[in-house]
Amino acid sequence: MIAYIVRRLLYAIPILLGVNLITFALFFLVNSPDDMARMQLGVKRVTPEAIQQWKAERGYDKPLVWNEAASGFHKMSETIFFDKSLRMFALDFGRSDDGRDIGLEIRSRMVPSLAIAVPTFFLSLFVTVSFALLLVFFRATVLDTAGVVLCVAAMSISGLFYIIGGQYVVSKVWNLVPISGYASGLDATRFLILPVIISMLAGLGSSARWYRAIFLEEINRDYVRTARAKGLSELRVLFRHVLKNALIPILTGVVVVIPTLFMGSLLIESFFGIPGLGSYTIDAIGSQDFAVVRAMVFIGSVLYILGLLLTDISYTLVDPRVRLQ
Repeated sequence: MIAYIVRRLLYAIPILLGVNLITFALFFLVNSPDDMARMQLGVKRVTPEAIQQWKAERGYDKPLVWNEAASGFHKMSETIFFDKSLRMFALDFGRSDDGRDIGLEIRSRMVPSLAIAVPTFFLSLFVTVSFALLLVFFRATVLDTAGVVLCVAAMSISGLFYIIGGQYVVSKVWNLVPISGYASGLDATRFLILPVIISMLAGLGSSARWYRAIFLEEINRDYVRTARAKGLSELRVLFRHVLKNALIPILTGVVVVIPTLFMGSLLIESFFGIPGLGSYTIDAIGSQDFAVVRAMVFIGSVLYILGLLLTDISYTLVDPRVRLQ
């Protein structure tokens, strides 16, 4: 087990290097450091001296990936890629193009993102799995058909509809919760209730339909027929046998949303005015702040790799037949 974990962590290093290099290349194919300087300075006519000063203050006056003027190892170290990207492996995210400390921003915005993402994650998992088990329990009935139709209809509706519709009905018409904003402490609850409910409803259709397909595949297997032959009730069969044996595909799907637990929801945070990492990323993309975008892509990559590792380890807990070599 330990050897497997170490091997997977070593595999992550070239993956993260590749992600950093691709992000770096894509960003600078769109904008050069001069373009970034003109955008950040915010004036139509910028003098070459002002551009050079902005680049020098933020370390963008160096070559991109190779410095011919330097010697030895400094040919690689005295570059924008080494200075801006490779330092992130030491969790040194530097400063954004507007001068703010990225690490401090991440730490302060992490709490609002987690306050939305963690309740949404567990509530969505509980509701979708329960709803899928209910449909399987009443399979081939009118309730099952109606549930599938409801799932397909929910999948066909854009997430923006849930956000705008929820804000209009719950906040503007019923006036139950604030339409947007955020507060610290327990007062944040009234700002988070609606985003959490909308996030859960937006993913209910696709998740419930997928879990239903998994449970239907399991319910026709030989061990289920054997359990029924022993006289076990249908509820006992579903919860003690079907659900347990369907945990591996469920865990595989859960890993996809692990990065969002930290990075937040881009649309939800932007529309509800919540100062989390999702809105922080959207703002950075809009202002073309490469430093922030690079940091968020790196964090997302790290979280996804850790999620894959945790998923593989969890397989051994839910299925003893799986052994990591």
